[in-house]
Amino acid sequence: MSAVGALSVLLTAACAAAPAHPAGLSPAAQPQADSARPRYTAADVTFMSGMIVHHAQAVLIAGWAPAHGASPALRALCARVVVGQRDEMAVMQRWLRERHEAVPDADPHGHMMPGMDHPMLMPGMLTQEQLAQLDSAQGPEFDRLFLTDMIQHHRGALTMVRTLIDTPRAARDGPLFQIASDISADQTAEIDRMTRMLDALSPTSPRSPQ
Repeated sequence: MSAVGALSVLLTAACAAAPAHPAGLSPAAQPQADSARPRYTAADVTFMSGMIVHHAQAVLIAGWAPAHGASPALRALCARVVVGQRDEMAVMQRWLRERHEAVPDADPHGHMMPGMDHPMLMPGMLTQEQLAQLDSAQGPEFDRLFLTDMIQHHRGALTMVRTLIDTPRAARDGPLFQIASDISADQTAEIDRMTRMLDALSPTSPRSPQ
């Protein structure tokens, strides 16, 4: 099942499992009780905070395409990545701000997992060595490395979505559900496209997508 399908199943199950009103509360008292109950969880906050930093790295390396002699097709892909993921970062930052949660900067060098007290790469994020290798590449070599690395990066984002939906009571907030669904759908489609682009390049990529 795709991540989008899993999200839909989760939301449907959550709604079906929710009682009409808690024991001891009259239907008239339910709206007040609902308004006092948070509609999001710590896992939701972790997802949004982590995905902002995850997106920031994607925007960083996609922005390298013009200066690194990328092909026109790759430049077009990178331009879409920059615009799309910047927009999603703004939505995620606003979601956190409106809920009075800490809002991380869109720092591509921020490798801290939310809630962790030591550096740890989030799923799919490139290491400093990978970033240096990509930054030193030009032309067709940049295309190959970028596609390989961004496929890895996107797969990591899908892992983060799956982790979210596998967490009890997470992903029930409407706007968060929408952003997670959009990330899953968009990055799955982009993985398919990048895989075809990579396959069309004649030499074998020096790094295999992870």
